[in-house]
Amino acid sequence: MRYIIIGAGAVGGAIGGRLAEAGHEVVLVARGAHYEALRTHGLRLMTSEGTRTHRLPTVDGPAALGELRPGDVLVLAVKTQDSEAALEAWGPSPVAGGGTAAMGVPPGRAESRAWGRLPLVCAQNGVESPRIALRRFRRVYGVCVWLPATLVEPGAVSAAGAPLTGILHLGRHPHGTDETARRIAADLEKAHFEAPVVPDVARWQYAKLLGNLANAIEAVSGVLTSEEGLALFARVRAEGEAVLTAADIAYTGEEEQKKARDNKIRFEPFDGSERGGGSSWQSLDRGTGTIEADYLNGEVVLLGRLHGVPTPLNELLQRLANTFARERRAAGSLPVAELVRLADEAVAFVQEERAPRP
Repeated sequence: MRYIIIGAGAVGGAIGGRLAEAGHEVVLVARGAHYEALRTHGLRLMTSEGTRTHRLPTVDGPAALGELRPGDVLVLAVKTQDSEAALEAWGPSPVAGGGTAAMGVPPGRAESRAWGRLPLVCAQNGVESPRIALRRFRRVYGVCVWLPATLVEPGAVSAAGAPLTGILHLGRHPHGTDETARRIAADLEKAHFEAPVVPDVARWQYAKLLGNLANAIEAVSGVLTSEEGLALFARVRAEGEAVLTAADIAYTGEEEQKKARDNKIRFEPFDGSERGGGSSWQSLDRGTGTIEADYLNGEVVLLGRLHGVPTPLNELLQRLANTFARERRAAGSLPVAELVRLADEAVAFVQEERAPRP
């Protein structure tokens, strides 16, 4: 099994680098300055064990790689807002022996064995990418990503978790398991990850979604350390729990998550630094111009609108995060007190709007 990491940034670079260390064949897919650095200098993977450089095949798209192999595994690790473009590019890629990565050839033909050739593994935040992928790929696997990683600079990824690099629950989307999932999990288990194969991976992903609602707070107002910020997150999360309940969507509870993760990952930065912000904070810090808020806080907003649950706090965070990204404002530059004031105003406005009129 060769692993093609589509989006070899923080998460993708950590997974790809660790798989390469474990002896697996890995291809990295990147773009821009990161692509150039990977091609020129290799992937510098920084862990608590030290820094290693992996010189791996690196491409900027499927054309540069050519015909894919029947045993390839596509690992989608781009931000969700980039999933559609990535899937559109890789889905039609030809596979040796007939068919394409996504759809293969129609059943009934001699090459029908190629129908839905390659597995696609979505190693991303949120819950939307596996749904997007199912429009093109028949074999889609969801992953609940629990992996502290940072793209430090082009070509360099810090994965500071120890003794495990990360915990990656995975399974078929929308549900189920199969031999491919077990083989992928076995490879990950040899590469410093714990990779439980579960028949209900979406339940883990929705639980992670609730935690990721803090990403926008962190992105606009900095790492959550103050009582004000933590109290605001509790209110934001409560909105998320309310919409999941209204939509009858199951998610893993706190005790089950704690049992699965406790004492398995410590943050051990390679240079003694404090842990920086998460994925959304990193997007603002790098000035990418985009952010994943539409698929985190925006998922709660969507479900709220579908099921009649007000979500003023998540609407506010979605709007602010997108504004910060679009205008390339500095990450963490909005004081927490100001964010709380805006949140209180948003809630008061909705309450007034929903109040009975005389």
